[in-house]
Amino acid sequence: MLTAIFTDLHANREAVSACLAHAEQRGAQRHAFLGDLVGYGADPAWVVDTVMAHARDGAIVVMGNHDAAVIDDPGKNMNPNARAVVEWTRSRLNAGQLAFLASLPLTVESGDCLFVHASAAEPRRWEYITGTVEAVRSMHATRQRLTFCGHVHQPALYNLSLTGKISSFVPAGDSSIPLSTQRRWLVIPGSAGQPRDGNPAACYALYDDVTHDLTFLRVPYDVDAAAGKILAAGLPQQLGRRLEAGL
Repeated sequence: MLTAIFTDLHANREAVSACLAHAEQRGAQRHAFLGDLVGYGADPAWVVDTVMAHARDGAIVVMGNHDAAVIDDPGKNMNPNARAVVEWTRSRLNAGQLAFLASLPLTVESGDCLFVHASAAEPRRWEYITGTVEAVRSMHATRQRLTFCGHVHQPALYNLSLTGKISSFVPAGDSSIPLSTQRRWLVIPGSAGQPRDGNPAACYALYDDVTHDLTFLRVPYDVDAAAGKILAAGLPQQLGRRLEAGL
């Protein structure tokens, strides 16, 4: 089965629409959404409704820290801009949409895959996987051979050999990699809604569980429209500029 994997959608309708259309063209048979459906962007209701529709069709969906903040409390570690958007987002979602976010699990296991927003080691701590130490800790926390996660907004791939040797890879552009069944893997597709690697094009990944091929993909979208909506909504201007710069 070919699974399209999206993370950190961040209420960006233009980017999410472009990624979903691209995945359909590539023949995706299933979808997985790795959290942070909301936050930063100006279309939280549309994104939540879209993911809800895919969930009804069998998509995997897990909770992200921005989703948790909207239904609970932002927490002391969330920056002021993100906090402001959390409050704004909460006022834009209806009871059904909020209930959907509240119902999301922190992790989902499917076959030899684990889906989580941040680290599998302690999912609710929202640890960023920025290097091999965090990647190994996450991989050791699950029996699954493949872990798919987000949270860091930059594409990355880590693998752990049978002897415990860890290595990492940063994909550039569209990259296809065969995932050896003799290794364990941690996959970060990058952010669909707010990339932060200097490239404003949206990110997602495709995984074929028959051939074990993983493909990182970049999808151009109407960044100006998404940034303009942020400004029109009265949200922090910096968030629109970040989209334009991919930072």
